[in-house]
Amino acid sequence: MRTTPTSPTTPTTSAAPRRGRLRRALLALAGALSLAAAGASTAQASAPTPPAGWTQVFVDDFDGPAGTGVNASNWQYATGTSYPGGPANWGTGEVETMTNSTNNVALDGNGNLRITPRRDAAGKWTSGRIETNRTDFQPPSGGKLRVEGRIQMPNVTGVAAEGYWPAFWMLGAPFRGNYQNWPSIGELDIMENVQGLNRVWSTMHCGTNPGGPCNESTGIGNSTACPNTTCQSGFHTYSMEWDRSVSPEAIRFYVDGNNYHTVTANQVDATTWANATNHGFFIILNVAMGGGFPDAFGGGLDGDTQPGHPMVVDYVQVLSAGGGSTPPPTGNRDAYSAIQAESYDSQSGVSTESTSDSGGGQNIGGLAGGDWALYRGVTFGSTTATQFSARVASGAASGVSGLVEVRLDSRTNPPVGSFAIGNTGGWQSWRTVPANISGVTGTHDVYLTFTSGQSQEFVNVNWFNFGL
Repeated sequence: MRTTPTSPTTPTTSAAPRRGRLRRALLALAGALSLAAAGASTAQASAPTPPAGWTQVFVDDFDGPAGTGVNASNWQYATGTSYPGGPANWGTGEVETMTNSTNNVALDGNGNLRITPRRDAAGKWTSGRIETNRTDFQPPSGGKLRVEGRIQMPNVTGVAAEGYWPAFWMLGAPFRGNYQNWPSIGELDIMENVQGLNRVWSTMHCGTNPGGPCNESTGIGNSTACPNTTCQSGFHTYSMEWDRSVSPEAIRFYVDGNNYHTVTANQVDATTWANATNHGFFIILNVAMGGGFPDAFGGGLDGDTQPGHPMVVDYVQVLSAGGGSTPPPTGNRDAYSAIQAESYDSQSGVSTESTSDSGGGQNIGGLAGGDWALYRGVTFGSTTATQFSARVASGAASGVSGLVEVRLDSRTNPPVGSFAIGNTGGWQSWRTVPANISGVTGTHDVYLTFTSGQSQEFVNVNWFNFGL
């Protein structure tokens, strides 16, 4: 949900992003994509070794055969022109349709990811947008988090670059599955660029829109030229360091190690800062075409705009320092509020789809025995939870059923509770099913696991929560 970053001439825009439908088995990706015409870009052998005192908590070097898609254990695709139920055109006025096609999002076989905007014969644009499955990226208490990527912006300038809008950024975990709570849940734009300008923007979004303590929808931001080589002609390392070891807490933005923008907690009121930062985040890579930000710098797409210039990503990694070598669960979910099932941090055998249930959004589906989904840092507090409820639907065949189970902190731990479910009248015929659980307090990673005596899919899940 990028909106328009800081410029005194930038108009305000509405806000929102997100993904489209993934079925149980990912669609077979298209055959090998010819990448020769895109030009050569040099990748490092791997992401750099973490400095002393830092621990690598996530990395993707984008190694793999040319023409293949991203690693589904790390990334999910955001497709279409909006999040389910969210503002049109991702809330920014951009015009492309995001796809999971390797024509738009593919490895190049040289250790790079390429996100490439395309225009068809009818003049319609497609591009790519991927998000980490994990939503728990935040510093440990008293520690630091560093998120960095080595990236070459689309190598196009002048009138041919009109409308290009590549970005490397993060959204607060509570946004996933809600899509209506921006900007209060926080957005951290590590790298944005428009119009092929030799400039990188970084921005923090927070508070209320329009206006508010964070000057939305502009946000709190700054920009600088890329050092040595232009942003378009070479790779640069774009990074964000979120520091909870200092007071006031600080979020710093860098290009090639040069700190050009810092936001501190005392720049806004305590409630705004807490709402924007007291939870995990997920990471996004995308190339938009058109929209409010490009329009603010000379106009958007027109006949001069050249398709086919990719944003090239060598690696993305996340590092953590301080606050203990093994941070506890982040506590970014309230056990007693509805936890959207599609907001998982990790999964096996799980797909997402649009739901017709009240409130819209998405559900997880195609669930069969052996499948599971992980939700990190669920906070139960000091009062003992004894109830579990889930919103479920099933179109399973006669005689096919299974168990929806809750396990804490490990998939191999015994369930603390479960309920059985069979056909409810259809895969979008929803009901809320309660179950008793053994008493739970504190903060835990919660696993939903699915067990069945048959091999067939037996349930969809929209949301779940706990009760006393």
